[in-house]
Amino acid sequence: MADSYRIAVNVEWTSKCNALCTMCPRDAIEHPQLMADRTWQQTLKRLSPQEVFRVVIAGYGEPTTHPQYFDFVEDARRHPVRFDMVSNGHLLDPEKLAHLDGAVGLLIVSFSSIDPDVYGRVHVNLDQRRVMENLKAAQQLLKRTTLGISLTPMPECLPSLPDTIAWLKAQGIHALTMSPTLYNRGGNLKEHALASERLRALIREHGLHSQELDFIPSGREIFRQWCSNRYKCVPRNVDLFIAASGDYLYCYNDVGHRHPIGNVADDPLRAVLRRREDMAAIPALCDDCNMRDRYGAGELLQTGISFVRQRLRQVA
Repeated sequence: MADSYRIAVNVEWTSKCNALCTMCPRDAIEHPQLMADRTWQQTLKRLSPQEVFRVVIAGYGEPTTHPQYFDFVEDARRHPVRFDMVSNGHLLDPEKLAHLDGAVGLLIVSFSSIDPDVYGRVHVNLDQRRVMENLKAAQQLLKRTTLGISLTPMPECLPSLPDTIAWLKAQGIHALTMSPTLYNRGGNLKEHALASERLRALIREHGLHSQELDFIPSGREIFRQWCSNRYKCVPRNVDLFIAASGDYLYCYNDVGHRHPIGNVADDPLRAVLRRREDMAAIPALCDDCNMRDRYGAGELLQTGISFVRQRLRQVA
């Protein structure tokens, strides 16, 4: 793959979840399932540093609910590719946190608001006080893993955003991130139309880290990715989703898992990428997606400048 580009991979240990968050249309998944150990081992064999610069354990379920959490974390620790994890934080007790330390580079906890009413409406089924205590424990216990927060960019969360940021910083948590896009998940969430311009302004105002920058391996590789793919959708092309079943999905916004383009049992990752590079948009998935045509020339330039600034800060 020396003449091509690396991507991020999103691995779903489970499509089952202990929460019913309003920004996640999980009811579109007809048959939620756990990733079997055999599928996980096949997945690990498909991941190489030459093709993948980052693996995010996330998907549409909560990874800490998987009954083989401790075994899977240990496998990730021994793998040469960098692993990160996204969690709602509800089950991140000290035992799970201690085991996670050093196995993943970045632990990202989704947190909507310091306001208990707002949190209860957004992170349905979760105990805010318990999550906050787990965040405090994570900040104390994690020595080799960075604790980051994914701040929910939903309209009801924004009035309390300054207070939420103040509480997190008071705990010593400074890796605060937000997406500049409120995804409508391929059109599954019709009310998600918050302008990205406003979210970008909030990211700048509060000094947050824009999550889109974490999916750029390098400027050269993004250019190669652009040239290689027939369908010019940056969000689709920078990431490959591996579902709990082992299916590679056409796009991470395929919440219903209805558009597989291969399986880890049969297909090397590179073969699947070549298959997708030749594919056009899927109308059922792409027509109503608010990520379609998301990045024009102006926004690509703006994102590129932010990426260069971030790299300069890292080497300074």
